[in-house]
Amino acid sequence: VKLELQFEDRSTQFTVVPVEAAIIMRFQEKPSWTSKALTTEIGIPVNSLNRRIGFWTSKGVLTESVGPDADDHIFTIVDSMSDVNKNSIVNESCEAFQMNEDEGESSVASVEEQLKKEMTVYEKFIIGMLTNFGNMTLDKIHNTLKMFCAEPSYDKSLQQLQSFLSGLVSDEKLEMRDGLYLLKK
Repeated sequence: VKLELQFEDRSTQFTVVPVEAAIIMRFQEKPSWTSKALTTEIGIPVNSLNRRIGFWTSKGVLTESVGPDADDHIFTIVDSMSDVNKNSIVNESCEAFQMNEDEGESSVASVEEQLKKEMTVYEKFIIGMLTNFGNMTLDKIHNTLKMFCAEPSYDKSLQQLQSFLSGLVSDEKLEMRDGLYLLKK
């Protein structure tokens, strides 16, 4: 689906899968939604919503904040880039909820764990690419995954891929030299 989103200070075009289009179209009705209300409205499971709505938060179109129920996050449309800091999950959790550090770290850790779990599907593909091509840049790995991964489709951001590859380097499965990723020997 090709979409053009217009905001107060910008207009941006996106090509997305239908469920991502369905998610963002709900924000025409009202500027903020809880994750539970969105799942009911769209008719998809919470874990699927969280995976798909991450696309919009990574693009700066939506901000995520902690709702009254820790499991029910609030997503808000970003009308102008100056709103990003006002509505970010960090500021709301510091000001409104005074979340203690342990809770904050565990929610960040669970997001990182979820990303790692989702990305392991692509690990064998990345290893195969590096086996065949020797070494590749982050951009080349990202673009190759976008072109060739159909089931499940690859919808991660460059930052998410970089984070995952850093984990593979930490696990000593890959090496990074001069901006190139290669298999650990």
